[in-house]
Amino acid sequence: MPVENWTVFTDFVLLGLSDRQDVQYGLFALFLLVYGLTVIANLGMVLLIKMDTRLHTPMYYFLSNLSFCDICYSSTVSPKMLTDFLSKEKRIPYDLCAIQMYLFGAFADVECLMLAIMAYDRYVAICNPLLYTITMSRRLCSQLVAVAYFIGLVDSAIHTCCTFRLSFCNSNVINHFFCDIPPLLALSCSDTSINEIVMFTFIGCVVGCSIATVLLSYSYIITTILTMNSAEGRHKAFSTCASHLMAVAIFHGTLLFMYFRPSSSYSMDTDKMASVFYTVVIPMLNPLIYSLRNKDVKGALKKAVSVRLSSG
Repeated sequence: MPVENWTVFTDFVLLGLSDRQDVQYGLFALFLLVYGLTVIANLGMVLLIKMDTRLHTPMYYFLSNLSFCDICYSSTVSPKMLTDFLSKEKRIPYDLCAIQMYLFGAFADVECLMLAIMAYDRYVAICNPLLYTITMSRRLCSQLVAVAYFIGLVDSAIHTCCTFRLSFCNSNVINHFFCDIPPLLALSCSDTSINEIVMFTFIGCVVGCSIATVLLSYSYIITTILTMNSAEGRHKAFSTCASHLMAVAIFHGTLLFMYFRPSSSYSMDTDKMASVFYTVVIPMLNPLIYSLRNKDVKGALKKAVSVRLSSG
């Protein structure tokens, strides 16, 4: 395409989930409720783990980091989406679009790796209980979390730089509700084959390592549980892992559906619905999954509520 025919855009327009104003008001109320519950539930989980000394263990340290990550990566999308529901012009400046993509990608990677770290933690706790406190030392836990954040920040920087080196010369209208990689690749008039290779390679490494760690850890965990003589011990071990397995299945299932298909098979309407699930719904579900199926968390919550009522 001749250079003189290119149009230089300073911002993008997000089509959002619907162009009907009456529907958008209803969606605003719904997603405001969901986002509010997400922040309250995850922040409550972080504070509960911090306040209750019984929860000062590696498992809950990782869970508090997962909750913090859920707040952050939901907050990179939800506030802008809520604002757009009430706006006629759903514009986002070019640089803010890049920042949104970077932050969302970074925290999504951290979430993915945190689930793998939690699987390894459960492996050590169930398969090597006598060495658990030595193996999962405070220093190692901090290092694992730091590595997760480092990989997330670097990986997201690569994707963001590769995406925003492309030319967007035909249109600035993004058929999505936030700046994500697939809709921007579909919008670009440049050759995106390298971007797709980079996306499949780097996201594949992060997601692949995470899934491999989870599968390997749980293969050892299940083998160990089945060899336990005590039915009560088996039930306790299974209940400890059930919440984590549920969170892993929901998160990775949606992630694989979104990013591991060629761009020619993208259906933006379908992808937007999937994106709503993993950007808005999953961050709200995680604290509910872990709290409703965890006796320690429920006990700590009851204690905090009783202390609050007695002091009030």
